[in-house]
Amino acid sequence: MKKLFRKRNFNIPFLNMRKWGYVFSAIMLIGSIFAICTKGLNYGIDFQGGVLVEVSSEKAFDMAQMRSRLSFLKDFTIQSAGEEGNMILIQCQPREGETGAQVVNQIKAELGDGYKYERVEVIGPTIGEELKQKSLLASILALLAISIYIWFRFEWPFAIGCMLSLAHDLIIVIGIFAFFGWDFNMVVVAGILSLAGYDCNDTIVTYDRVRENLRKFRRDSIDSILNRSINETLSRTLLTSLTTLFVVLVLLFVGGGTLEGFSRAMVWGTILGTYSSIFVAVPMLRYFDIRTVSNATEVKE
Repeated sequence: MKKLFRKRNFNIPFLNMRKWGYVFSAIMLIGSIFAICTKGLNYGIDFQGGVLVEVSSEKAFDMAQMRSRLSFLKDFTIQSAGEEGNMILIQCQPREGETGAQVVNQIKAELGDGYKYERVEVIGPTIGEELKQKSLLASILALLAISIYIWFRFEWPFAIGCMLSLAHDLIIVIGIFAFFGWDFNMVVVAGILSLAGYDCNDTIVTYDRVRENLRKFRRDSIDSILNRSINETLSRTLLTSLTTLFVVLVLLFVGGGTLEGFSRAMVWGTILGTYSSIFVAVPMLRYFDIRTVSNATEVKE
């Protein structure tokens, strides 16, 4: 294992395996888009509006009994959130003419004493819709800023390759949330934006090596240069991805319900980001005349 990460120059023919990567990516993208279009996203209280109450108890909850006791709530869902079954998340919508505070009081009155209310959130539908629009705008602006940066930092083929890789990862991550019906809220949006920055950083390291090798190995074929660049940065890519994955896995298992969406987005995004930097971002460069573009930029400098 130590030799795997110490060795700097691998010789794995990634470019020869690119077609298998294209097939896998196509299947994942089609499945994700299908899940988003058919099942849709399970918007959390941040976007949908409503009441969210997190309740904990010293003993494990009887979920069937709790659903029966709270059946008077409108469009309610109850989820177990604690590892020992001693915590639940109650989400519901106020009835017409009711306020969120009244619904919270009804829940507390029904449950009675002996429970601890860890979190209480009340968001109106107007605010939820506004948050949805602002989060979409923030995501678009963030991706646009990343593409502009790469355009100036490298050349336009690299910006296109990076944006395709980012779009690939984000669509699949959102598709996974749609497929499993996980809550999609502002915390998940924060995770997706963090994921965009992480993926961009991972891709830039490999792109920087590509540009170096274009100058060092002028007589080599483009496929040879791209493959060499992936292999030379592979140990760094694996180390960065694994250390990041360890951190977000810890957050997923011990971070609680508040950080669960963020952790899920980052876990899947870290795995996909490593894959896409090798099988999407770099192979995309072979469809552009990057040697000519790089030489032109070098002359200007």
